[in-house]
Amino acid sequence: MVLEPINGCVIIPTYNNDRTLARVLAEVLQYTGPVNTIVVNDGATDRTAAILEAFGDRIILLTHTSNRGKGAALRTGFGEAVRRGFDYAITLDSDGQHFPEDITAFVSAVQAYPGEVIMGSRNMSQNGVPGKSSFGNKFSSFWFRVHTGIKLPDTQTGFRAYPLGPLRRIRLVTSKFETEIEVIVKMAWKGVGFRSIPIQVKYDPDERVTHFRPFKDFSRISVLNTWFFIQTMLWYLPWRVVAALRKKGGWNMIKAELFKPGESIERKAASIAFGLFIGIAPIWGFQLLVGIPGAVALRLNKVLFFLAANISIPPMIPVIIFASYKVGAPFFSRNAYEIRNWRDFTLESIHYHFAQYMVGAVLLALLAAGAGFVVSYLWLRSRR
Repeated sequence: MVLEPINGCVIIPTYNNDRTLARVLAEVLQYTGPVNTIVVNDGATDRTAAILEAFGDRIILLTHTSNRGKGAALRTGFGEAVRRGFDYAITLDSDGQHFPEDITAFVSAVQAYPGEVIMGSRNMSQNGVPGKSSFGNKFSSFWFRVHTGIKLPDTQTGFRAYPLGPLRRIRLVTSKFETEIEVIVKMAWKGVGFRSIPIQVKYDPDERVTHFRPFKDFSRISVLNTWFFIQTMLWYLPWRVVAALRKKGGWNMIKAELFKPGESIERKAASIAFGLFIGIAPIWGFQLLVGIPGAVALRLNKVLFFLAANISIPPMIPVIIFASYKVGAPFFSRNAYEIRNWRDFTLESIHYHFAQYMVGAVLLALLAAGAGFVVSYLWLRSRR
């Protein structure tokens, strides 16, 4: 059996694909067996139940009593695969677009790159590929790279191989098509590697049924990407930079930027000052989005700016907010919010005294920028 070398299974979520389901299952079973072919009937209302019943004990059948979404079906399949002790799960769709014979390519890739997610890569430029599918794939791949720093040619494919070890440590919360984005982003954030392999694809308008609802599902995906973007800016991007600096000899890189010939001390000090200002300014989640174009426009040292802007790493955020309230207090006289201890520091109190925080944060950012410029200028001058 093809899957034995990797101790894997195949998971097929299905919903109202009775035109193609029987053929897909028959072809999949040529490469798998009854103990490792998991089919999740996501509340189908067509002939799906009868088709699956005909396969009997040749498949592991899981059924949702009502339609809960592709993501929910995948999560059910993953749970069963973990319960049965599999190390890998290969997922593919039941709409006939995938070629089960490519399962052998996934097994080979898993053996060559153990522990990594293997993504099938479709030729989206071939004839018959719907325009919305091509656009959606480009959109998804762009945001996946923003969130993770990983460039993949196809992030919307349903034909994938997942290592189940890392998946056990991930909490999935979505239930529709966006789950396929959620799972790969969260696995990338866990440090799991990714590989792409070419796969065949067929879009037959006479037999294929898609359940993707452009407005609703695209909206869900956009909300998820927005949430991931906020997390990326606040946490994962700074730590990716730190990890990259460590890997490439971070101090040597910083030292080279600090003492790079041909760049004035004033420009270096201004780069650090601008980074401190942006890092403290009350634009949480958008510091780099605003700061990087600003650093480019002002022709500042981008590396020094970026390092200084990371003063707003998560452990420092409460300290910055606390200091902002303290700096803003003198400007609100009797109505100032005085923080005496950390117990006074609540979301409700921040909400009611937000103006004090905004004023204090801007002033604190200016003070930090000024101090950063003076200190870095004097230090660099002494070093020269």
